[in-house]
Amino acid sequence: MKERTSSGGTLWTTEFLNKRVCGAWLIWVALVIFAGLMAGGDQLILMPVFSFGYVIGIFGILGNKMVNRKLSYGKPSRLQNRMLLFSIILMFVLMVLIGGPHFGDGNYRLIWLGAFLAIGLHFIPMAWVHGPAMLVIAVLLTADALYGMLDEGVSFHLIAYIDIGIKLVFGIYLLLSGKPAYAEMRHESPAAN
Repeated sequence: MKERTSSGGTLWTTEFLNKRVCGAWLIWVALVIFAGLMAGGDQLILMPVFSFGYVIGIFGILGNKMVNRKLSYGKPSRLQNRMLLFSIILMFVLMVLIGGPHFGDGNYRLIWLGAFLAIGLHFIPMAWVHGPAMLVIAVLLTADALYGMLDEGVSFHLIAYIDIGIKLVFGIYLLLSGKPAYAEMRHESPAAN
């Protein structure tokens, strides 16, 4: 929807229609990380458990039309779809750049902390898709990952439990959110400048 403002600019109102789908996804990923952590061993989070759970979540939540119809309030805008795609690409690129180099030396702590950091940062552009709460989760997850990277004395399990807790809390919050929130962005028209 768009409206004209008194200054001649256009007011864009964006609805966050898929927050509940995001909430279900965050809860699922938190549970998958927990399961992987419990089975982790030398890998800290057992990659086959994480990968299998992640793929099940993609098909069971994100790709499941019945779940999406039940949880979604409508289709995302073109901008939201672009920001969603951008954030997912950003996440994978950052994972390769931050955690990827540590596969060579088998440093699973830095592999997983790099993944946690990439995931935290990818929530910044998600604010256009699911609302301002994504900025808060981005800050918290990023701070948690950086804390684990900068202080080698802190237990990886503690960092992982904090990550899981943040995802669960925000997942429940988003899943239980009612009607979509609105974010307003002003775009001045060229004539108004």
